[in-house]
Formats: sequence, C-alpha cells, structure tokens
Amino acid sequence: MTSTDTSPDPRDEAPQFVLPLVVRIEKTAPPARTDALQTAARAVLALLSDERATEEDGAWAQAVRDWQDARIRKVVRRARGAEWRKASALPGITVTGESAEVRVFPPVPLDGWPKELVKLQVSGTDLDDPAPPAAPDGAGAVLWLNPDLEMSAGKAMAQAGHGAQLAWWGLDGAARAAWRAAGFPLAVRTADPGWWAELTTSGLPVVRDAGFTEIAPGSCTVVADHPLLRICHTSL
Repeated sequence: MTSTDTSPDPRDEAPQFVLPLVVRIEKTAPPARTDALQTAARAVLALLSDERATEEDGAWAQAVRDWQDARIRKVVRRARGAEWRKASALPGITVTGESAEVRVFPPVPLDGWPKELVKLQVSGTDLDDPAPPAAPDGAGAVLWLNPDLEMSAGKAMAQAGHGAQLAWWGLDGAARAAWRAAGFPLAVRTADPGWWAELTTSGLPVVRDAGFTEIAPGSCTVVADHPLLRICHTSL
C-alpha cells in the first residue's frame, strides 16, 4: 500500500518485511476465485487481531511492528499435497472458506522466507468462479476491486488483504471486537465502473499499489467499504 508521492519515503529506509500467505490449490479441487480472495482477506484480519500479534510481548508482535514500519507487502504463494502439509506445520493461522484454505504466517524479512515456503510458486494462481458471485447484502464489509485492472488471483488476494487491513485500521476497538467475534464477515466484489468512480472519491480507504508486480505504481486497486467506515469517513 502506498501513495503516488514521488518524494523519498522513510518507510523505504527501514528493513523490508513481507506477510506470507499460502493458498491451497489441489489439482483436482481448486478453490473458487472469489472465495479465495475473501478467505485471504479474512486470514490477514485473523493475524492482525491475534493476541500473538497484538500483545506487547506476543510471539509475533515485533515482526508485525517491523513489517508495518516499512512497506506493507503481502505475497501469496500456492501449495498442494506435501507442500501444503509442510507449510501448515509452520507457525501461522489457517482460515477456511467455502472452498478455499489460506494460511497466513507472521511477517518475515523480504529475503528471509522459511525454507518450507521459499520454493513455493507465486504463479499459477489463476482461479475461476463457477458462477457469478451474488451481490453483497450491504450489511457487512465489502472490498471493491477496480474494474479496469486485470490481476491474477494471487495478486488480487494480496490486494484484498490490503483492503481488509485498511478497514481494520479505520475501525475503533469496539467495532474491531464485534467484527472479529462475528468471524470477519466480508465480501470481495468487482465494482461497476460508475460506482468505482464514486467509491474512490467517497473518503473510504483506498489501496494504491506500489507497482512491484503486474500493475503500474500508484494504481488504485481496492476500496474498503464498511458501514461504520461510511459513518466515520475515515481515509487512510
């Protein structure tokens, strides 16, 4: 997540960390694309709210602080079979959706991935939806994707995770607790072009990509929408 400002950013001077996410993609039973995006977003929220990350002396707290002090990077890799079992043995949190399984791990140095994850492939996360997803019910969080950008499923999963993180940051403690208690209900949908234009000027949190992969730097990828964010008109 970044802005289009070209002046030096102090975050670039800090050691760089990345939040690893691994999606399970078995040959015979790949997850649906939208479910994978939603599950990845919920996985990010599960880590951000976990006591190991939030408590001052939590096992993951320092890694999360170091990660958030630099560029907020997330990388999604895929695994199946024995690869998935090895990844699942590492400290982390597995979140399941209707058809998707995503495991999120505490942040690691950009060049310091665990050996069980470093060889996993980034490419090959092209997923499809068996049917168009239903319209969101309007009662919970919606992460709206830019209709003008084409992203691989892995890239879109990372962007959905960014959007979920901005929504989390924009809520107060009571709202966060209620969202967590409900299991982080959310939807990921592609916005209609006209609605997208309104969303990006609404004051809601907007993800602007750093441009490391697939899309141009500064591209708006996701708008995080939540009823309580609309009340507060919080912009991060």
